[in-house]
Amino acid sequence: MTAAASGSPTERYRRERPPVSRECGEELTRITDDIDDPVVKLRYLQGALNKEGDKSALVQFVPIPPARRAWYRLKGLLALDGVADEAVANRTLAARKTARRVVVGTTAAALLFVPVLVAIIAWQVNKWSSDAPEPMASTVGSSTEANATAIESATAPLAVQPTLTAAPVEADVTVNQAPVAEPLEAEDLGIVPSMLWLADRGPDWELYSNGLRIETAYTVKGAPRNYRVHSRAGQLLPTRHSRPIGILFHTSESDLWPLEPDYEKELRRGSEALLRFVRREQAYNYLIDRFGRVYRVVDDESRANHAGHGVWSRGGEVYLDLNSAFLGVSFESRWEGGRTLPITRAQLIAGRNLTHYLRQRFSIAPEMCVTHGLVSVSPKRGLIGYHLDWARGFPFEAFGLPDLYSQTLPSVSLFGFNYDSEFLRTMGERWPGLIAAERQLADEARERAMSLDDLRRERQAQYRRWRAAIPTPTSAEPELETPAPQTADRRG
Repeated sequence: MTAAASGSPTERYRRERPPVSRECGEELTRITDDIDDPVVKLRYLQGALNKEGDKSALVQFVPIPPARRAWYRLKGLLALDGVADEAVANRTLAARKTARRVVVGTTAAALLFVPVLVAIIAWQVNKWSSDAPEPMASTVGSSTEANATAIESATAPLAVQPTLTAAPVEADVTVNQAPVAEPLEAEDLGIVPSMLWLADRGPDWELYSNGLRIETAYTVKGAPRNYRVHSRAGQLLPTRHSRPIGILFHTSESDLWPLEPDYEKELRRGSEALLRFVRREQAYNYLIDRFGRVYRVVDDESRANHAGHGVWSRGGEVYLDLNSAFLGVSFESRWEGGRTLPITRAQLIAGRNLTHYLRQRFSIAPEMCVTHGLVSVSPKRGLIGYHLDWARGFPFEAFGLPDLYSQTLPSVSLFGFNYDSEFLRTMGERWPGLIAAERQLADEARERAMSLDDLRRERQAQYRRWRAAIPTPTSAEPELETPAPQTADRRG
């Protein structure tokens, strides 16, 4: 074998000897300061490296740097015995003793420290497991039964509200509520920007001039909007509409984790799971997560399955197909009976910016920005409040909107829908618009010399006739393009 084939002696040396650590090299170099003869110095270094061998690699796993350096220095000083004279050995005797004390001391300290560290870790893990709360289980879309159950939130502060059960028994319990959103400054309330525009956009987002950012990665296309409106006289008006006329605000009623740094992973996973569900069910047009991120889910030209059976009116127009007529905007939150504002400040600001954008884009009147709890009805039972999210507590003023809790409730005044004791236990009290609608219905019953119950039955039969006159999404008239199939509405 030629020299070229086998490599030079230096190359063979480098291949055969593993490299030493930086700390080992520094300690051996310091020791050679006591050796004056360069030949002896070189012989010492070679001998010290050969003597260390695999031991040097093992020392690298010692977790305490001073202990590692002391070990390297001790082994290096011991290696002097084979190459240095007696004078050098005597000069390094004190250094050897010091190195031995450091190695022994740090080893003993480590042996004592490790059990203590293990005990601390075990105690902390046990504390985390005992303190971690269970997420609040629910599904998107509340019902009267779900809203009639007092749910313990995963976050403070505390508030007192009655226990809500199906049985006619009332009791007081302490219930954890979601944090109250910080109020906006008085000068900010009701301010609506005069003009908005698209400032920037990317593959999966849009940015608007009021700071609104809409994430579009989850957007899907649903069945096109296609609806007609009734007049108050009962006539189904001929005009067919394909643009939204209003906004309907919801809460997701989904699982929630405490909004705290220790639950970052759970918070992200919860929001992602909710987004996947909403996308699959085409449940809302927009979802605002707990950090104020706005997601467009079902595009604006498509109807989402968010409203179920609902009633709203404006002037001489009555709206019964709210899935098509209204955009669904949901906050990732739980309504919790409306005792506290169930959204964060980030959600409040994002929701207000989104409302301003949608109102400007579709020329939506402020009185057509309403909440799910104000419009929802149960036709089979003849009751309002089939869904109760935002039946109280929505911050209309902060959104620059009129207080629709004071507007006469059309489901009661027009169609005679009633409520039961379970509704009252959940709500605690009637809102002003409901009281005004009941008074209006009672006045009409007296004028017509009929009982209030008979008037209610007459009006509810009228609702069923009006509702039946509305074409379903799958029974389009000949002049209209047949809508694409859509997910069934599971929200009542």
